Amino acid sequence: MIRKFLALTLISGFLPLLVGEHPDFSVSKGKRTEWISLFNGYDFEGWRGVNRENFPEKGWKIEDGVIICTGENGGSIITIEKYGQFDLKWEWKLMDKGANSGVKYYVNERAGDEGSTYGYGIEYQMIDDADWVGSGRMQPNDYHTTGAAYELYPPSFKKKLKPVGKWNRSEIISRGGKVEHWLNGKKILEYDRKSQDFKDRIAKSKFSEVKGYGLFEDGHILLQDHESVTYFRNIRIKLLE
Repeated sequence: MIRKFLALTLISGFLPLLVGEHPDFSVSKGKRTEWISLFNGYDFEGWRGVNRENFPEKGWKIEDGVIICTGENGGSIITIEKYGQFDLKWEWKLMDKGANSGVKYYVNERAGDEGSTYGYGIEYQMIDDADWVGSGRMQPNDYHTTGAAYELYPPSFKKKLKPVGKWNRSEIISRGGKVEHWLNGKKILEYDRKSQDFKDRIAKSKFSEVKGYGLFEDGHILLQDHESVTYFRNIRIKLLE
């Protein structure tokens, strides 16, 4: 059975990424059908601090092939590369009660923000729903809960979020303006960032004065430092036509 599996995987050209295994950072960026690992498992090659040329001096470390935001307010980090149409996957877990984090996309740095640790982009929210909703600080499945496009669109009430200390799997698919958010294998949100509805929601949000928010053709991927201990692993992207 094992020999047959290996033969099939070699024929198909695909070998599954095992849980806990270091991502393969060697995939050619010229092949749009291939997955590109954004983290090589041992250093921060391909990343830098948002609004700065170097990597933050504190707030981030690597242990056992996992990126850890230590919660020390070192600042968010972004990919050096920008991405337009893509399928982005990653695994994550929050480590403390009330923890708050997120992954942002279409991040573009603004003139005058040099030195700021905040980056503007659409955010896939990652937060301890149980604590924030349970305490009444947030409404169930509103646009600030896990899987939401933060401040803009809420996730499905059918989502299945694993609790603090457990690994979750997330995915963002963006092509031709259409965007999907996935959580643990289920689609929980879809919207069109080129629609009038999207623009109207931005106009009513805290980002109304941010020029071009969410509308750029491409942008950086950002891992947020929200002063919460957060683990990230198996971060990979596929370029789409």
